[in-house]
Amino acid sequence: MTDPDQTSDIVIGIDLGTTNSLAAVVGKEGPRILHDADGRALIPSVVSFLDGGARVVGSKARAMSVTNPRRTIHSVKRLMGRGLSDVAAELPRLAYEVTTDGATDLARVSVDGRLYTPQEISAMVLTEVKQVAEAALGRTVEKAVITVPAYFDDAQRQATRDAARIAGLTALRIVNEPTAAALAYGLDTSREGTVVVYDLGGGTFDVSVLKITQGVYKVASTSGDTHLGGDDFDNAIIDRILELVAAKTGYDLKVHPQALQQIRLSAESMKVELSAGETSTLEIELDAGEPFRFTLTRAEFEDLIRARLDETIACCKAALADAKISTGDVDEVVLVGGSTRIPLVRRMVEETFGRTPHTELDPDRVVALGAAIQASVLAGGNRDLLLLDVIPLSLGIETVGGAFAKLVTRNSTVPCRAKEMFSTSVDDQTAIDINVFQGERELVRDCRKLGAFKLRGFPPMPAGLPRVEVTFLVDADGVLTVTAKEQRSGAEASIDVVPSHGLTRDEVKGIIRESIAKAREDFAHRELVELRNKAHNLVVGTKRVLAMPEMPFTDAQRDDLHSCIAELERLSHGDDAKALSKACDAFGEKTQALADEAIGAAIKAELNKELGRLPS
Repeated sequence: MTDPDQTSDIVIGIDLGTTNSLAAVVGKEGPRILHDADGRALIPSVVSFLDGGARVVGSKARAMSVTNPRRTIHSVKRLMGRGLSDVAAELPRLAYEVTTDGATDLARVSVDGRLYTPQEISAMVLTEVKQVAEAALGRTVEKAVITVPAYFDDAQRQATRDAARIAGLTALRIVNEPTAAALAYGLDTSREGTVVVYDLGGGTFDVSVLKITQGVYKVASTSGDTHLGGDDFDNAIIDRILELVAAKTGYDLKVHPQALQQIRLSAESMKVELSAGETSTLEIELDAGEPFRFTLTRAEFEDLIRARLDETIACCKAALADAKISTGDVDEVVLVGGSTRIPLVRRMVEETFGRTPHTELDPDRVVALGAAIQASVLAGGNRDLLLLDVIPLSLGIETVGGAFAKLVTRNSTVPCRAKEMFSTSVDDQTAIDINVFQGERELVRDCRKLGAFKLRGFPPMPAGLPRVEVTFLVDADGVLTVTAKEQRSGAEASIDVVPSHGLTRDEVKGIIRESIAKAREDFAHRELVELRNKAHNLVVGTKRVLAMPEMPFTDAQRDDLHSCIAELERLSHGDDAKALSKACDAFGEKTQALADEAIGAAIKAELNKELGRLPS
């Protein structure tokens, strides 16, 4: 195996976490975590701003949470790619200020009157990780593989890539955290089969179903929540403490940043203690004199968080359903993320899957190790591994009548390519608007628009004659490129689709849930739209044939066709899909012979023209 200390092009793996971040690299002895000068691997994802514009990152910043609460930023990963409205519920528990710039809804952190984007704060954490890696390796690091939650949407992934760029790093690949964990798991155990990775970290939850075969890691399905993790369990304890303090003393500690930060740190410590013991006690000195004493048992803590953990189990069942397997088909279950140390989490996962989950690898480090393995592959390592991830929502374009034509379906493996042929619906078009959408419904009005571009420059032709091939290409990072080409003229246009904002956590769930609930209604609507388009094309084509002087129609034939056209147009304006379908079929049979005659007549007319030009 290549030793990174001797290569000219080193790539490290980085786990950019909500609570902690760390880096790893693959050397001659395999993947290893990179430590700082004090031997610490985990770098708290915390930034504290000091007087004069200076700042500290990591352990020093975390230690300043209480003494410098308004200027110490933690859990910023939960703000990445989010709008202020998306994170409003979390703001009362934050000691620092989150606002917007007024021009957009994008969440920003306000420190001493200056606004920072979550990307900028994350870049400060990544810079610290980069410096630790460089000191450990004794060389400059410029390239990395960075992990993100599997359910991060396009905006959140782009925000992560931007943070890396700000930190002076090129993100060669954005890898889903459960997939990275499976890489490390596969390396450690050399097992194959169907693996479920349950990843519950400080701020996010993911579950992925992977099939591992001969070095190929294929994600069959994924589900999760980008706002569910250890922070929420801390918040449950915080809320209980704040409620009890207010009831006993009348104090609202939410308006005291220093006290709020102290309670936050204490709540996190209580959570950790309750993973090892049955009780944990907190004492808070209040101005009223007598200290406030709060004792929490493990059973009480489990009651506080059980509802949120039920949500993770629901995600597991959804992922299994999408992968079309049952719990009996699962060979192994792997736990990832610091929050999986909670005993209740392990019990619930074991009860759900009927097997003891794997916990051999350190849940805080396994993602970074997997990222390092993928980094080694990209750096030219000899490891024969292939990652096959999936996209969370279907992609497609708008067609006539507002229908949504899906080219790439949800849970398709990336990278992937899909092609489909379309045409025009109006005579003599020389340009077409291509509108790209994301969603699970049958009409574009119920989906999210990602982008649009225009295909222009092809010659005017009758409706239905142009042949426009639309190609969707999704690369390994989930970036979409759409190309449209008119086959007869060669006219071509394309766009790289990078959404300016992503979907909220509830929108993703809602889109899928709503698509299932309204599937029958949606398909009925789409069927009607397509039948109306079919009827329109039949009418336009028949009217064109009727106008051809070379067609020898009798008056009776013309009257019959005009009558059929009128009936078809009447039905097209109604909602009876069954009657319209029957009328289209009957009209199609009636006009098929006319179409053949029209083609023959047109050819005969052209031949006569050519013969007329020949010299006698």
